[in-house]
Amino acid sequence: MEAKVPITIEEFKKKRNEILNHGLRNNPKPSFLDKVAVWITNHVGSMGFFLIIFVWTAVWLGWNMAAPKDLRFDPYPAFVLWLFISNMIQLFLLPLIMIGQNVQSRHADLRAEIDFKINAQAELETETILTHLEYQNTMIIKILEELEKKA
Repeated sequence: MEAKVPITIEEFKKKRNEILNHGLRNNPKPSFLDKVAVWITNHVGSMGFFLIIFVWTAVWLGWNMAAPKDLRFDPYPAFVLWLFISNMIQLFLLPLIMIGQNVQSRHADLRAEIDFKINAQAELETETILTHLEYQNTMIIKILEELEKKA
């Protein structure tokens, strides 16, 4: 009973390179607008941006509640101008964030697909190594049996 080796080491390496190259070939370059959307997504989703908005809101509301009446420009309690600007920021940023997340998701899906293919290749390599080890074990046992017969 001899085990047959399914693939050589060189074939494994070639197949792994084919998987990686296939992933790179099928990954279209992101457009300039995609890059802008990802940049905005990365920066708006940061603690720094949150702190900027928080400080801006606190200063705006604090000024318009505590400053002398003749220096207030957005009267309490309505803060109409602040609400308008905040809503405009949201209206402009939300679609850009969603676009950036879609671009990031496409890249993550591609990476996951390549990882899966490489893991499947690694599993095949492991099975081949186990097959080699079983074959070597069988051969060692046969050699030992032959040596015992001669002794």
